[in-house]
Amino acid sequence: QVQLVESGGGLVQPGGSLRLSCAASGFIFSRVAMSWYRQAPGKERELVAGINSAGVNTNYEDSVKGRFTISRDNAKNTVYLQMNSLKPSDTAVYFCNTKLLGSINFWGQGTQVTVSS
Repeated sequence: QVQLVESGGGLVQPGGSLRLSCAASGFIFSRVAMSWYRQAPGKERELVAGINSAGVNTNYEDSVKGRFTISRDNAKNTVYLQMNSLKPSDTAVYFCNTKLLGSINFWGQGTQVTVSS
């Protein structure tokens, strides 16, 4: 079955960095696009970054452009989110996502990122 397992979250001070990882299994990872979403308390889940299957094309939510970098290692079935210059407004649960068969969304369990001094 499809599994997405996130790791790497935690507590970090403003201006700090974290790298999230998402290990995927149960599907042909190298053939599908992957995304990172986040959901802050009381807010809707929002797309943070996406990457195509080859890792060539990426897209970012405006507030994270220049600070976050999405990447993938198809040999390891893993997608990453490098987060630099973190702000308190980045505090959220971060979710790994993929969409299979054109329309079926799969989600990981999420990893908490808290940016606070």
